[in-house]
Amino acid sequence: MRERHGEHDLAIDPVARRVLERAEVEGIELIRFLYADHGGVIRGKASSRSRLAERIGTGIGHTVAMMAMSMLDTLQDVEGLGPVGEVRIVPDPSTFVPLPYAPGAAAMLADLRLPDGSPWEACPRTFLKDAVAELAREGYALVAAFEPEFTLGRRLPDSAGGPDRLVPLDDSLCYSTTGFDLAHDYVIKLMRALEAQGMRVEHYYPELGPGQQELSIRHAAALRAADNQVLYRETVRGIAFRMTLWASLAPKPIPGQAGNGAHLHLSLWDVGESGRAGPHNLFSAPGDRHGLSATGYHFIGGLLEHLPALTALTSGTVNGFRRLAPQTWASAYRCYGLDNREAAVRICSPVGAGSVNLEFKPSDSSANPYLSLGAVIHAGLDGVRRGLDPGEPMTVDPATLTEAERAKLGATRLPTSLDEALDALEADDLLMSALGPLRSRAYLTVKRAEAKAFAAHDTAYETFHHFTKF
Repeated sequence: MRERHGEHDLAIDPVARRVLERAEVEGIELIRFLYADHGGVIRGKASSRSRLAERIGTGIGHTVAMMAMSMLDTLQDVEGLGPVGEVRIVPDPSTFVPLPYAPGAAAMLADLRLPDGSPWEACPRTFLKDAVAELAREGYALVAAFEPEFTLGRRLPDSAGGPDRLVPLDDSLCYSTTGFDLAHDYVIKLMRALEAQGMRVEHYYPELGPGQQELSIRHAAALRAADNQVLYRETVRGIAFRMTLWASLAPKPIPGQAGNGAHLHLSLWDVGESGRAGPHNLFSAPGDRHGLSATGYHFIGGLLEHLPALTALTSGTVNGFRRLAPQTWASAYRCYGLDNREAAVRICSPVGAGSVNLEFKPSDSSANPYLSLGAVIHAGLDGVRRGLDPGEPMTVDPATLTEAERAKLGATRLPTSLDEALDALEADDLLMSALGPLRSRAYLTVKRAEAKAFAAHDTAYETFHHFTKF
């Protein structure tokens, strides 16, 4: 079907047609085209409803330089990402959602494309799409879910004149009913907003730290899971802002308090119709002592093989490495185990036949979810292809072992800083090749600039810039 909009005569597919109809009927005035940058920040531009039909096809013009921007909004010198060059922020109409916390606005997740419509090699969402396609060529489909935690509170000026501080909403105990009651109004609004955007809430509870919340949504196909993580982050903060609260998904928004993770749950399935997950969970093997198949162990082997480099992408901020400390249930050592919450990779006990999945713990919401999940796919698939043996599972807290005992088990310490993780990434041929020259060059440059900038300041400066960005 074709429609004329001003001087443009555009072909509108049925999904896009439905978007245009909904925008008209539901009174949507602005439609945000969202993407995640190399700093992990969610950015975008918005189209008016009157230009939406055109913009669905052409996208909105955007300088290539934005993918060389750090989380401090300092532009880095990256060849190919300077003042010359244009990409288009092209929305995916299948992701259209009205934003319950912003009446009159809606959002779509977007790809960054070249002016001729072809994929751009620095687009994070395309990176994940390519990883999913690589899996499909091997006969696999990944189902995933991020499990985010966040701190709910208020942003207050520092009495000593330093940067603003995040003050928790409460001082309740872990899982306590006091925490349920104090955050109730906010959480009900959040649940309703997430459900309205098609995200099914699995469970909710007040977590360990003051003001800390955990609310998980149901798993989905890999691309949808990453899209959901973007919308989740936007919704958590959007609801808070409109209640004169502040919500932060930063890994360590308050020094000395519990960190906020976004553990990544994964399962591998056969490929069904249209590339979707089929009926068989390929991680499941009921006869195994942990219920895990050989494919599952090999996938773990790949994750452990590339784990130091992966942390640069899955926990890729200076603040993120404050969270990855021993005996904090965040994971600090390269190991795996059944229901071992100190292991970097946890085999989750099956709940019913064929339900086994893996939990990747060194992951947080300051990461770009497309780069994070895409890198995890490449690492796990490498383990499956090469038949990598993960070794024996860790059955204790690795921090309780001696260094010699950990070395014997291969449970080496994860990187303790962003710079160390970036060194590991730069040395990892598989992940560097998967990222490609432009994307890897830009990511390393942006992240090294962030590490250098924060090294010149104190902890208060660091936490301020993380709790206000994530």
